[in-house]
Amino acid sequence: MNIIVDTCVWSLALRRKTAGPIPPVVIELQSLVLDGRVQMIGAIRQELLSGIKPGQQFKKLEAHLRSFPDLPSTTEDHVLAAKYFNMCRTKGVQGSNTDFLICAMAVNHKLPIFTSDEDFSYFAKHLPVTLHSID
Repeated sequence: MNIIVDTCVWSLALRRKTAGPIPPVVIELQSLVLDGRVQMIGAIRQELLSGIKPGQQFKKLEAHLRSFPDLPSTTEDHVLAAKYFNMCRTKGVQGSNTDFLICAMAVNHKLPIFTSDEDFSYFAKHLPVTLHSID
């Protein structure tokens, strides 16, 4: 089964430059990549590429991410994301539009989400999302 990998997991793996033990989250991402189970969505690709100075670094990351085709978002995904935003907001749970789009696409396509962002644990209390855990 494919897994939507959230921006924070990618960021941790991509910015890692120091020697020392590799965090378990990065090891799990490496395993998912090797198994061909990573599912990219456009909003996560956009977040990963945003803030990188134009030039060689941007081109290198863009080329690297091309290995992971996007699962296209649909009108239904965006409507469900808005519903999720509103549902969570009434429960006092805040999140970004991108976070709720990730949740909606995960639910609509029956995919778990791999994230290190604690906000998703709050979303999971109110939404039918499945979070991927490291075994």
